[in-house]
Amino acid sequence: MHQLGSIQASKKEKYKHLYQGLHALLAEETDIIANLANFCSALKQEFNWWWVGFYIVKNNQLVLGPFQGPVACTRIAYGKGVCGHAWQNKQAVIVPNVHEFLGHIACSEASLSEIVLPLFYEDQVVAVLDIDSNQYNNFNQEDLEGLLQLVSLLQPQMNSLVQFSKL
Repeated sequence: MHQLGSIQASKKEKYKHLYQGLHALLAEETDIIANLANFCSALKQEFNWWWVGFYIVKNNQLVLGPFQGPVACTRIAYGKGVCGHAWQNKQAVIVPNVHEFLGHIACSEASLSEIVLPLFYEDQVVAVLDIDSNQYNNFNQEDLEGLLQLVSLLQPQMNSLVQFSKL
């Protein structure tokens, strides 16, 4: 088992550390759900964000997948909330203050800022990575770049995620 413990370092160093640890961890496992679960756990442990999880596209909805944090919304419609917006527009979204995002879905009042990244298979969004913070303005371009590198580690298994979503 690889140790992906929290380190006292800059964000850039933390993302580099996570990339190395997740690269080794994910390469040893072929089950996409296990990998998504460990991915969430590593991010939550490293950054101590309020909520880290995946929503998987199933039957034209985002359905809750592996996550770390408090109980979450189970289903999100296309184009609704930050996650649905990222899915519809096929691009990452950084929201400094969720209370200022028109149509924000408040699964928890503790969530104050959010970042969502779509995951793709053959140019189609198959899931989104959703991260919430209990602090305002907690995400920036450095997070986006770091998270994009991390989710690239999941790319080889996106076909498995598509197959899972059809179950």
